Amino acid sequence: MLQYHNKPAFPAIQGVDANRVERVIPLRKFVVAGDYDELDDDRVILSAQLAMTIGARLGSKVSVYSPLLLEKLKADEILIPRELEVCGIFEIGHQQLDSSVVIVTLRTMQELYGLGRSVHGVNVKLADGFDPDHAAAAINRALPVDGVAKSWMDANQEFLFVLQLEKNMIFFLLLFIIVVAAFSVASSLLIAVVRKTREIGLLGALGASPRQVAACFCYQGIIIGAAGTASGLVLGFAVVHFRNDLVAGFTRLTGSQAALERFYQFSQLPAYLSGTDLALIITSALIVSTLAGLLPALRAAKLKPVEALRSE
Repeated sequence: MLQYHNKPAFPAIQGVDANRVERVIPLRKFVVAGDYDELDDDRVILSAQLAMTIGARLGSKVSVYSPLLLEKLKADEILIPRELEVCGIFEIGHQQLDSSVVIVTLRTMQELYGLGRSVHGVNVKLADGFDPDHAAAAINRALPVDGVAKSWMDANQEFLFVLQLEKNMIFFLLLFIIVVAAFSVASSLLIAVVRKTREIGLLGALGASPRQVAACFCYQGIIIGAAGTASGLVLGFAVVHFRNDLVAGFTRLTGSQAALERFYQFSQLPAYLSGTDLALIITSALIVSTLAGLLPALRAAKLKPVEALRSE
């Protein structure tokens, strides 16, 4: 428990090796107030929302009550709470971390828990290109029975499952939108075939083969798909670029900022562009628009020049 001016909080305290933690987690760049280099055995760094909740600021003295206090009470001993000075405040942009994490030195953490020289765990950062699951499996083979290594995907399995479920549902809904768009393209081209019946007959009379007539409408479908895809990419990238401004405006209008942070745990909306997904979407859009032009193309190819010219 962390206490300041009779305001208690129950954060997760992380003890770090101040000299080596930067190799794994870039804590320094997340410190928005104070100085990370001042962190020592008598100082603490608080997360931004936690500091705001208890009213602590730089230079404040906070009391830390450790679970070891209960063990001492069982043995009729008294453990005085540890007084630590706030030397920094950090903000990562993740609601859960920004509201419930405290950073102290490794030695302070070991004293609070009575661990001696032991630790609860070790964070490992992999070089680019290494698969985290394979690395975790290799570490597990080298660890004793009472130790286990988890990749970041295993540690956040439930959260990633929810995100994947949302992605699949969005893909399912977009599939129906694409089908409706394909029917719109097909209907537009069918109307064009009806309106251009005489011109189609004239092309046939001039020697155009049914395949060449059909290709005209297939090309129109490709052009519509290419123009729509290009417009969608420009609009999509623009929305992604201004996503945080749009979300901020929406939450101000609806007053849902707190709910957004509570359920999604982000104060800012992250974005990641997958080249594979982008290529799949572009290819699918072009294929669907081309297929949408096949029905009008077949309709135009079946028109006989004489009947087409006589239709007027």
